[in-house]
Amino acid sequence: MVSSVYIHIPFCEKICHYCDFTKFFYEEKMADDYLIALENEIKTNIVSPNQKMKTIFVGGGGTPPTALNNRQLTKLVKIIDYYFDVAGVSEYTFEANPGDLTKEKIKILRDNGVSRISMGVQVFDDDMLEQLGRLHRIKDVYQNINDLINAGITNISIDLMYSLPNQTIAHFEKTLHEALQFQLPHYSAYSLQIEPKTIFYQRYKKGTLTKPPEEIEADMYEILRKEMNGKGVFQYEISNFAKPGFESQHNLTYWNNDYYYGFGAGAHGYLPGERIVNIRPFPAYVEEANRSGKPILHVEKIRKKEQVEEEMFLGLRKSEGVSIDDFEAKYQLKLKKLYKEELRNLAQRGWIEYDQRFVRLTEAGKPFGNEVFQSFLLDHDL
Repeated sequence: MVSSVYIHIPFCEKICHYCDFTKFFYEEKMADDYLIALENEIKTNIVSPNQKMKTIFVGGGGTPPTALNNRQLTKLVKIIDYYFDVAGVSEYTFEANPGDLTKEKIKILRDNGVSRISMGVQVFDDDMLEQLGRLHRIKDVYQNINDLINAGITNISIDLMYSLPNQTIAHFEKTLHEALQFQLPHYSAYSLQIEPKTIFYQRYKKGTLTKPPEEIEADMYEILRKEMNGKGVFQYEISNFAKPGFESQHNLTYWNNDYYYGFGAGAHGYLPGERIVNIRPFPAYVEEANRSGKPILHVEKIRKKEQVEEEMFLGLRKSEGVSIDDFEAKYQLKLKKLYKEELRNLAQRGWIEYDQRFVRLTEAGKPFGNEVFQSFLLDHDL
């Protein structure tokens, strides 16, 4: 059963120097055309209106939907309300850029059932925000959080970044302390990845941009975990921290390897037996979404073998790890028998631990996560 839906809105006023997500400069007519195409894609793929979902997430991976104007934002939430049972979801999230969230937009979101806001803050330093190519400033974060709380939306998450160019440990600690003083229920924090086709990548190749050494990045991560846990915001996934009960239900869909729809340019979906990747370029997406309602670039068939491997990779990202009971009920396989040698070898190295209920990474194993994940690749079909 498909339990979640992700909707991609790829418009930005400015493209950040590190961003490699599907994104386009905002123009009113382009956004209007996009919403028409998006609705046709949703209509074609949803059996009937008012579909029941556990979670709805409207994002842009750094290109938040709050770039839309008030009229377009209203149209978007009305589309979502028509095709999905908004009142019945456990979590309805919109991504937002600080500075984009006017009081009018907050009211539109609140009045149409949005219960959670995920805000891309990145760092509490105006100079560094400028170096990252961000448009917002620290004052915008304070203003938006204040306006959201006054409007009754208190389930707020903010994204932070670390291991940034010229960032010291002291600088990161300052950002962390300022973020934590808001006492929000959820925080995400990611180390900077220099991706191809970004401004930072071009500078990196020219030798004009450097990141802190790996050992400094590792120290920042340890400080992050210690400070978050010390404030009662507990790590439940490698990059995510929450007060009890405020874990992102939508992101848990991904880490639990559950099915979800993905709508919009460049969006990814996961349906029984297949992973789907949508067309990225704007004109091609709009044309195909309007023509057939299926603007698909690629479909990857997922056999049981791949499902099992992904269950381990994704589940081990969670602090609680992979549930043995859930695994065995889902795949009709004995986890400890299937991975007997791998579990024994990894436990001997001190990288994982397991009992009757869960297999999880140890603290010592977290820095070696990728190596651990690779150990669960199977050399035979199931």
